[in-house]
Amino acid sequence: MDLSQPQGENYANPKTCFFHVLFKAGALAFYILSALFFDNFVIIFVVTVLLSALDFWVVKNVSGRILVGLRWWNEINDLGESVWKFECLDQESLARMNKKDSWLFWWTLYITAVAWIVLGIFSLIKFQADYLLVVGVCLTLSIANIVGFTKCRKGMEALI
Repeated sequence: MDLSQPQGENYANPKTCFFHVLFKAGALAFYILSALFFDNFVIIFVVTVLLSALDFWVVKNVSGRILVGLRWWNEINDLGESVWKFECLDQESLARMNKKDSWLFWWTLYITAVAWIVLGIFSLIKFQADYLLVVGVCLTLSIANIVGFTKCRKGMEALI
């Protein structure tokens, strides 16, 4: 994966990119800034987790499909086993995907998880188990998307 931002092209899906970033930034910003405005853990928990859940849904069902051409889900089969399912665009369509959109998708996916880990470390240092719970839920949702899309991408690369 190329780490540098692609030059010379614009985002092909600016609205999708906006919403891909919006809920991630919203959850992180609300969690960080809420201590300044609220003294109510329940409000902080509910709003932060709701924003993180919206982010999870948007990434999994909308931006992943539009920005990188991938979709994943998990089903439980008749034997009670977890089965991962993947969808990806055909090779011709994948080759036409906008590099800048893809770059934004992957970078924000990983940076968000790193940010939640850092916030979790701060919660541990400050002995705030309740806030560690918020971070744990949000980090779990972020990691679920990372694992799902990474498995999907690796499965797609195996087909090439």
